[in-house]
Amino acid sequence: MENKEILSSLKEIISEERIKQNEPMKNHTSFKIGGEAEFFVRINTIEELRKIIEFSNTYQISFTIVGNGSNLLVVDEGIKGIIAKLELKEIEINQLKENIEIKVDSGVQLGFLAQKLFKEEIAGFEELSGIPGTIGGAVVMNAGAHGKEIKDVVTEVTAMDYEGKIYKFTNEEAKFTYRHSKFSEGKYIILQVKLLLEKGNKGQIKEKMAEYAKYRKEKQPIEYPSAGSTFKRGTDFITAKLIDEAGLKGYSIGDAQISEKHAGFIINKGNATAKDVFDLVKYAQDKVFEKFGKKIELEIKILSH
Repeated sequence: MENKEILSSLKEIISEERIKQNEPMKNHTSFKIGGEAEFFVRINTIEELRKIIEFSNTYQISFTIVGNGSNLLVVDEGIKGIIAKLELKEIEINQLKENIEIKVDSGVQLGFLAQKLFKEEIAGFEELSGIPGTIGGAVVMNAGAHGKEIKDVVTEVTAMDYEGKIYKFTNEEAKFTYRHSKFSEGKYIILQVKLLLEKGNKGQIKEKMAEYAKYRKEKQPIEYPSAGSTFKRGTDFITAKLIDEAGLKGYSIGDAQISEKHAGFIINKGNATAKDVFDLVKYAQDKVFEKFGKKIELEIKILSH
């Protein structure tokens, strides 16, 4: 199918201003790195999502969903087919007998949700308040911070498969493990998440959120573009500590650098390419293995076709 035909078909599903051709993915990732997407679309409804899935299946066009791009490295060569950002953003709060149930659409950013919960005096989400990205992305990778993971507050996940069918999964069925879930395999698109939280004290919630924000500012290189923590922690070691002890803090390849502030982060000092990052990752992995005999694994997701 020719690109002009794909464009014409997409315009029948969603409005033209939400479709971009040859869109630089560096504009849609916190790393500020990435080649062009053939088609980049913003989806506002479940019906639009279903129709685009049907269209891409019918004509065998590659279709990829992205969230806020905060844990993503897109290859320099760019991405074929359709890249879609799901912008479902409703939040519903229901008081239960003892707890509070929150229904959150997958496109809601964690920081925005945390502020809303704070205003409503709802506690239990403070540790996660500084994580960049959307609730959908956080569930996919079971994001966590300060000893809490998203799995600790999720009760149900509503997701669509790539045939357009909708499923509901319990916390147990979501198979959450460290930085992984049932959804990490890319077979489902998360639509909505149910959280179970509790009434809290507004002052205490504010204090906790401020404490975590201060920690993040002091300990993490948030002044530079990055995809968050680059490497997973090991089963019996702290990866950032080994990278630091291997003398790699501040080591650069091109404009990609192992942060001087936190060795677990690779940052973009300006015009880093995905290749710079890949080369730096490989270098760090080789040096750590050489010195400590430990294999370090990526936490960030690579998007390539």
